[in-house]
Amino acid sequence: MKTIAALLILVMVWFVGLLAFAGRIDQSTPAREPPVSDGVVVLTGASNIRLEAATKLLEAGKGKRLLISGVNREATREDVLGVTKAVKPIYDCCVDLGFVAADTIGNARETAEWAKAMNYHSLIVVTADYHMPRSMLELRATMPGVVLHPYPVVTQSLYAHRWWRDGVGARRLIVEYCKYLAILGREAFLKLGPQDKAAPAADRPAKEAS
Repeated sequence: MKTIAALLILVMVWFVGLLAFAGRIDQSTPAREPPVSDGVVVLTGASNIRLEAATKLLEAGKGKRLLISGVNREATREDVLGVTKAVKPIYDCCVDLGFVAADTIGNARETAEWAKAMNYHSLIVVTADYHMPRSMLELRATMPGVVLHPYPVVTQSLYAHRWWRDGVGARRLIVEYCKYLAILGREAFLKLGPQDKAAPAADRPAKEAS
């Protein structure tokens, strides 16, 4: 009986968390206007709306450059230009394409390398609304010193307010929620490990008293 009760409690907690997750996604759009940052990064996916949104942010001067992470390796710059609907002079000068990333972890690594190469300390992150929570976890884990401003784009095929009414949308949301929980669990586990200790006073650079 105790095992069954514990299982029922676990399922209830999981379901309440799912409802909270769906509510968070539903309330995340329309996105607030982000502050001016060093750069803009967009994580590619099935929809081109996020690419257009990221391009508009760049054209509005919200960032110095735009990284499109996870571009199909067979796509050319001209192909991507047509999808983004960008102004060509801005596209030619200020848009970088990342062809390495194949998943969200890859997006985070690709973005971190780009931000480091550009010496950027703040980024606007553009991706689908349901994908944003997990993306922010991965990006923050990869580059904790960079300030990230989420700019979620609504997913037309996922009506987050009534997600259970559509089988495809419900499945997408549940799968994403499970992936999100997995990343939360990973980060919690890593924090249980040994932490870097502060360097001894003798090893620290000497500072003059102000």
